[in-house]
Amino acid sequence: METGQSLPVDCLIGVFSLLQHEDLIRVSTVCKEWCHAADTPWLWRRMCLQRWSFCNVSELLSDTGTHSWKGYYLRRFHLEMKMKSGTSCDYTCKSLRGHKGKVIGFAYLAGNNSCSDVWKSVPIVCSASTDGTVKAWDIQEGVNLWSSPVQSPLQNIIVDPVQSVVVTSDSTGIIKTWKGSTGEEVASFESGLSKITLLLFNDKSSAFLMVGSIQGLLVLTCPELSEISRHAIFDSFWANLLLSSPDKKWILATSKENNDLSPKVFYSETLRNPVENEESLCQSLPVTGCFAAVFLPSQNARVAVIHTDGLCSNKTISVFDLTIKETKYIKKPEAQQVASFQLQLCHPSDLILEARGSNNILVVDGNHLKVYTLKGELVANFEDHIQPITALCVDSFRVVTASRDLSLRVLTWRNDKQHGLTLESQYHLLGGSHTRSRGFTNVACDYASIVASVDSVDGKDVLKAYTFDF
Repeated sequence: METGQSLPVDCLIGVFSLLQHEDLIRVSTVCKEWCHAADTPWLWRRMCLQRWSFCNVSELLSDTGTHSWKGYYLRRFHLEMKMKSGTSCDYTCKSLRGHKGKVIGFAYLAGNNSCSDVWKSVPIVCSASTDGTVKAWDIQEGVNLWSSPVQSPLQNIIVDPVQSVVVTSDSTGIIKTWKGSTGEEVASFESGLSKITLLLFNDKSSAFLMVGSIQGLLVLTCPELSEISRHAIFDSFWANLLLSSPDKKWILATSKENNDLSPKVFYSETLRNPVENEESLCQSLPVTGCFAAVFLPSQNARVAVIHTDGLCSNKTISVFDLTIKETKYIKKPEAQQVASFQLQLCHPSDLILEARGSNNILVVDGNHLKVYTLKGELVANFEDHIQPITALCVDSFRVVTASRDLSLRVLTWRNDKQHGLTLESQYHLLGGSHTRSRGFTNVACDYASIVASVDSVDGKDVLKAYTFDF
């Protein structure tokens, strides 16, 4: 065809770079020359990076016979469109039954994220229950892969996907690690305490388990569960909130049991590699009464805290950057406040705090979901649920809320000219019969699926898994 031969390939590519992917596919059907130009990897690489800013470049370049920039773009785009529309033909729903008690927690042991090859991983979720068992599920097929032996009622579960390890604690204070592939017990540690909080901490070469309790902070190796160090935090109060910073240099520990206590941040190196006769590096944040906290994911060590402002009825969000000031002889932790604003709340006792990027803070207030900037500007306020929101899952593409009204609400991020990044409410996912359940209690997501736990009336909780087809 003379039309395709009238321009050199380089010129065609330059013209095609102005097109969207739908038009690029159309022009590829005109003739062989246009098809060759429209399939140029540079064009699809450019569209991938413009749309997502990042993707699995190393995977694509290492196996060009299997993957391509065009294939990656089209598959990820169509997956996101299905997750955004949420019609019944876009996903499959599986009910994961088998626990004979309350599901106290669950987490993805394996899954897909926005940086990975979105068509490769089989999503596996591990759950723990008051029936004393840990179970692993293939949520795509809806089958139980393994179950642990019955033990005392479980109270905590966390996972280490890097090592494929599951960590649990029970009502007697026994901490155990399990092989994620088989469910075989790896190690056990008796804390002697019935109320503890668990936090997994990975650095470049090893993994550690932080255990918060009324006695302070205990640091163990993982999965071996060998004791490394112990650190005092609060007298007579349980450290029931533990967080680690994105740069892995800081651990936040606090108690929500007393409004007079200040959250503390520890320099993690001094916890993991203690020096004899030297105390860990620790700094108290200049606030009292912590109700919730979160590290902003796009900053190395920026933490937001909901706390009292001196009056129990009022709540404030304060944001701090954590740094280490070094001199010739000492290192000193410092917390510099970068933002603070008061919250207008309807249900100040039921608060959940999450963050997106470096500037957006999400607050759950009863059945309201509110999105703030660091300057305190309320950019969105949603009231999609008729019952309180019980859990919140946030990633770079969407937000999912779980509620006692037995529904999940899916919202997606979009750029607004006036407010910048904000949310757009999309659709509900329903959880079944109201006569048999008391609503959703928790929710977790990977890039292509959503899992939520249902509080069953008969005491045998169920997991609902929604997998989007790609």
